[in-house]
Amino acid sequence: MCLAVPGKVLEIEERDGTKMATVDFGGVVKEVCLEYLPDLRVGEYAIVHVGFALQRLDEESARQTLALFGNLGLLEEEFGDPWQQAAAEAGAQSRPEGER
Repeated sequence: MCLAVPGKVLEIEERDGTKMATVDFGGVVKEVCLEYLPDLRVGEYAIVHVGFALQRLDEESARQTLALFGNLGLLEEEFGDPWQQAAAEAGAQSRPEGER
């Protein structure tokens, strides 16, 4: 699944003619393209989908959404280590039915 997740802009720079930001998604930090929101500033929040900031968001809405996603386990699903997730799923499938 691929979600649009709110994140806080920590740093902005231009790389090879493209405006990029370092964005914090509730503890997970990723690089994000700002070409759709070129006026976004450090400290502001945006909805990010597949590496692109798409819409500015107020801090309270961002915090509520991140908390909800965290409670549902969606942040781990979206940003977790895919190798670790695959290993955990494989381990669960190899255990007898009564031990799952």
